[in-house]
Amino acid sequence: QVQLVESGGGLVQAGGSLRLSCAASGTIFIFNVMGWYRQAPGKQRELVAVITGAANTDYADSVKGRFTISRDKNTVSLLMNNLKPEDTAVYYCNADLRGAGREIYWGQGTQVTVSS
Repeated sequence: QVQLVESGGGLVQAGGSLRLSCAASGTIFIFNVMGWYRQAPGKQRELVAVITGAANTDYADSVKGRFTISRDKNTVSLLMNNLKPEDTAVYYCNADLRGAGREIYWGQGTQVTVSS
């Protein structure tokens, strides 16, 4: 059974930094794509950043230049610099495995709160 375990959320002042990590277990396969999504109260879940097995990345416009995604096999990290109050949300790790079919997995979420 695949599990994604996140760590690293917390409370930080505006302008500060946090690093989120997500480790996947329960599979021998390397995920094609891993990434981070977030959901703020009253809003839909949105993509923050994704990274492929070849280390190609994509970012939401709102975080470009501030956030950096990286991965090592089935562990993905998100370094968040210059955090803003609008970055406050629950951040979810995502893993996408594409073979004969497609399997998508989600972590339980970790809270990031940025105070002004």
